[in-house]
Amino acid sequence: GLVIDGRTLEHVLHDSLQNIFLELTEKCRAVVCCQATPLQKSVLVKLVRSKLKAMTLAVGDGANDVSMIQVADTGVGISGQEGMQAVMASDFAISQFRHLRKLLLVHGHWCYTRLTNMVLYFFYKNVTYVNLLFWYQFFCGFSGTSMTDYWILILFNLLFTSVPPIIYGVLDKDISAEILMELPQLYTTSQ
Repeated sequence: GLVIDGRTLEHVLHDSLQNIFLELTEKCRAVVCCQATPLQKSVLVKLVRSKLKAMTLAVGDGANDVSMIQVADTGVGISGQEGMQAVMASDFAISQFRHLRKLLLVHGHWCYTRLTNMVLYFFYKNVTYVNLLFWYQFFCGFSGTSMTDYWILILFNLLFTSVPPIIYGVLDKDISAEILMELPQLYTTSQ
């Protein structure tokens, strides 16, 4: 791991040392920046996002972490003694740092799985309806008339095909939470 303080980070963030710093951080399992200013935190996250093309996760518990949380791809705020500013600016809020593991490994895996299956479902649903309209055009001589009333078209998306995604989104859990916590490697397979 690499531990860097705010004064050293200030020198590293200049253009001449950025590439060397990024090469060094790629070889480390963890990089901890302590006593950094809010601006330094957000610049560091921007640097990692733009130069390394990596997805970033920022975790913070106070007002000094808000800019870093907003710059990251995913922001997690920890509600605690330093106030609620980080929680209000974040995508996810947790009460303690130890809940971060479950948020990432369990709920992150389930979210990836649900999103990929929902995208496939919406493609299937729309292809089905467009295919029906396309073949009807052969029957009506490609005049552009619709074979269904407009209310049916509205209700098709609003009512008829909205129940399966809701049920799927609430109930689907492909792997139990206990197994996902024991095998963190499963998170990368869901991506």
